[in-house]
Amino acid sequence: MKLLVLGGTGFLGRVVAAHAVAAGHRVTCAARGVTGDVPPGATLVRVDRDDPDGLAALDGLTFDSVIDIASKPSRVRRAVEALRGRVGHWTYVSSGSAYAETSIPGQRATTGRLLEPAPPEMDDPTVSAEVYGRCKVACEQAVLGSGVPVFIRRAGLIVGPGDPTDRFTYWPVRLARGGEVLAPGAPDELVQFVDVRDLSVWLVDGTANGLSGVYDGIGAPMPRGEFLTRISAAVGRPDPQLTWVGQEFLAEHGVNPWAGERSLPLWLPLPEYAGFLTRDASPALAAGLAPRDLAETARDTLSWYTGSGEPQLSSGLTPDDEAVVLASWHARS
Repeated sequence: MKLLVLGGTGFLGRVVAAHAVAAGHRVTCAARGVTGDVPPGATLVRVDRDDPDGLAALDGLTFDSVIDIASKPSRVRRAVEALRGRVGHWTYVSSGSAYAETSIPGQRATTGRLLEPAPPEMDDPTVSAEVYGRCKVACEQAVLGSGVPVFIRRAGLIVGPGDPTDRFTYWPVRLARGGEVLAPGAPDELVQFVDVRDLSVWLVDGTANGLSGVYDGIGAPMPRGEFLTRISAAVGRPDPQLTWVGQEFLAEHGVNPWAGERSLPLWLPLPEYAGFLTRDASPALAAGLAPRDLAETARDTLSWYTGSGEPQLSSGLTPDDEAVVLASWHARS
């Protein structure tokens, strides 16, 4: 397969390109080339997708398929028009943030209601979570108008080695340290994620096989208690000391959900986000998504983190902040 990866130097894009090369495909990565190198065996074509003529370097080239993960609708629209008639299949990585309803558990990609698509003047997905989701919907619509078979995968939380957000990395790092661990919410609350390597294999193989339709790119939900316990065992702490702290207390003490400074990853307020980490993954699993064991993801992520020099995490609580919140929890009346 002659595959065009629009990107190929960032977190997901580079893993996609690397797997495609390893699977024997001829891979071209179209990117600015400023965030990193393309994987060995892939060809880099430098482009600037913010330039109306930024894809001119691809003129005259044809591809069996293209994989795109962009979030700016203008970039996707330009790509669809620039490549029209020169690709036979389009795969687009959208997001679970595209859904309008986050409180209903067990929804499917084929029935979940979407946000309104971003209008042309709304082109910056970094403004807010809602704008990001609306931009992803607009990107989906652009790809659906490409005139070729389309495979849309609305990814959930993508985790694993190389993740720059640390939305999963925090937990292997924290649990490996041992001691009393602040666990958010309750042990039976569900969490959901997908290893970047498993998502990439599914993207490439599905593209090569001409798979089309809309799927949620995410593994099956699991209880948070099981999630933390299995990670802890994988990183050498088989009996974690988990202290479960309710969401109201966490909010009152300035602990943020999901990501960023002073946060606890893979925790979202309930009931308003009861459906965000509980989507029905069975269609994706039936279509070839094969998640690896959580223990492998945890060990590999920790190994990548320690091999990177143990930089400051961009998500999670610092040890001092965690100790303060735990002390307040134990001291409550």
